[in-house]
Amino acid sequence: MEIITLNDPLAVGKKTAEIFIKAIEKKPNAILGLATGSSPLPTYQELIKAHKNHQVSFKNVKTFNLDEYVGLKEGDSHSYRHFMNENLFNHLDIHKPNTHIPSVKHEALDHPEQYDELIKQAGGIDVQLLGLGVNGHIGFNEPGTKFDSLTSVVNLTPSTIAANARFFKNESEVPTKAVSMGLGSIMQAKKIVLIATGLNKSEAIKHLVEDAPNENWPVTVLKNHPNVTIIIDEQAASQIKK
Repeated sequence: MEIITLNDPLAVGKKTAEIFIKAIEKKPNAILGLATGSSPLPTYQELIKAHKNHQVSFKNVKTFNLDEYVGLKEGDSHSYRHFMNENLFNHLDIHKPNTHIPSVKHEALDHPEQYDELIKQAGGIDVQLLGLGVNGHIGFNEPGTKFDSLTSVVNLTPSTIAANARFFKNESEVPTKAVSMGLGSIMQAKKIVLIATGLNKSEAIKHLVEDAPNENWPVTVLKNHPNVTIIIDEQAASQIKK
């Protein structure tokens, strides 16, 4: 597990984007795993900039996002499909049919694990981007999630709902369920890049670095993966023992 500590979120975004650009240069039809939330935004801005400057093309790339809320109307501005379109896909030469988000249609919710099969059929994820919840969740895999879990419908914890309320008018509007890639699903990626910025992520980073893998802190599952890069800013690194 490689840990890279940088000055601020913009530096984290730039470094993370470099890793993804190199992956596409090496394999133009790369399969990328993507995340939502505020942490990946600087990365996505750097990828858009690189594309505009003709440094990288996404026309042969396929993407798979980690999760999607259950219960929002199709086209809702709070959906992760809308987030990805607005913050990345609409600004690239990627083909929208090659961008995948877990389906939350009624019939798909009976067999959410089919998303894992879709990833497998595509050839598996080459580089998976992860954000980090304050309670150590990755995707929407909350504390207590089994390390071998596959894509499923999950209940969001009160702390996660509260953390995501900033994207809604108020906390009562935040969905209480989501479809999320499981920890076992995430661990199938060939390479994983986790990013975390800010003081509120420092406790989770401390547990990731100092603890043995345990289901109380889902992010610690990454210690079982052979190719993980952790990119954090100085605030997120502040609780790590020197």
